[in-house]
Amino acid sequence: MSRIGKLPISVPAGVAISVDKDNAVTVKGPKGTLTTQVDRDITVAIEDGTLTVTRPTEQKRHKAMHGLYRSLINNMVEGVSKGFEKKLELVGVGYKASLVGSTLELALGYSHNVYIALPGEVTATAVTDKGKNPIVTLNSIDNQLLGQVAAKIRSLRKVEPYKGKGVRFVGEIIRRKAGKTASK
Repeated sequence: MSRIGKLPISVPAGVAISVDKDNAVTVKGPKGTLTTQVDRDITVAIEDGTLTVTRPTEQKRHKAMHGLYRSLINNMVEGVSKGFEKKLELVGVGYKASLVGSTLELALGYSHNVYIALPGEVTATAVTDKGKNPIVTLNSIDNQLLGQVAAKIRSLRKVEPYKGKGVRFVGEIIRRKAGKTASK
């Protein structure tokens, strides 16, 4: 837990970090602004272009919070400078994806289409090439929100282990089962 927390965060050029008296960390960068509330026991210090997160004691709770907030702040810095991207692949006959405004329309083999209203911070593109599986690409500066939206879309049709049909992340390895064998 604390090994992650001890690592300093280097602040890239064009990114400004401020910590107010209530221990709220605000990160501003070329792609946007993110804010998170840090636990009052954890200390956040900025010096010479690096940010360090320290904990007061060796309690289990403090160690857990130390690594957590260091990772959250690092994701905020990376998000406002580069951004995050997740790609989902729809595997199955007749599975389709299209984008209408900020609403994602998915045909996942149900009797009806599934509509998902995307949050304002998440942008999506849906690409359907002939002979290939449709791919939905999600982009955002907020890694937590992006992961939640991707998990929600994936939960609409989980990948089944026999044929491999469903919504999966691009490059995800699915454990396949052999299925029943025919009798003599």
